[in-house]
Amino acid sequence: METTVKILEITPLTHDVKQVRLKRPKGFFFIPGQATELSINREKWKDEKRPFTFTCLPDADYLEFVIKSYRDHDGVTNQIDRLVAGDEVIIDDAWGAIQYKGRGIFIAGGAGVTPFIGIIRHLESQGKLAGNRLFFSNKTGKDVILEDYFRKVLGENFLSTLTEREEKGHEFGMIDKEFLKKHVSDFSQEFYVCGPDKMVKAISGILEDLGAKPDAITFEK
Repeated sequence: METTVKILEITPLTHDVKQVRLKRPKGFFFIPGQATELSINREKWKDEKRPFTFTCLPDADYLEFVIKSYRDHDGVTNQIDRLVAGDEVIIDDAWGAIQYKGRGIFIAGGAGVTPFIGIIRHLESQGKLAGNRLFFSNKTGKDVILEDYFRKVLGENFLSTLTEREEKGHEFGMIDKEFLKKHVSDFSQEFYVCGPDKMVKAISGILEDLGAKPDAITFEK
């Protein structure tokens, strides 16, 4: 069911990513990892719905999204980038296939990390984060969303890799078969993969080749 909600605050996280907090409708429910269809409450943009993942705790008194803006064309995220507190957006009911099924490895590319933000925050709040790992691929260090948070709560279980530039504190290269063989010793655990379609398909295939069970690889279908 569509609901119109006000923006409470917007906080920049990186050069092209913002954290957007909304007033939470009474009784609104979601499970960490789920998303909603969101549009801007303006005449030209009301019907331009896009999926965004909730990144707040499920019992927070607000709703939150982490949204990357693509400023090279005048699309929805570029319009969202221009919104301010007090503006309105339209959201629908929660949906989504990426839900936590047990301890494992989260593998994300760029803005594909957003479903994992909510899941990791929820696990942290429950004291159940230990043993989970995050492999996060970006172009450069300035693109890494919530790097300080991930390093703080995951420690050595957070592994950042960059594909365009070698930088201190990050590995260099894509998350490919050699990378996974180097950093994963147990392929019988759960894997959660989110990012560009091509990346998700490639990594899911590699994981299966290395012994992961197909039903232990969770990704948005």
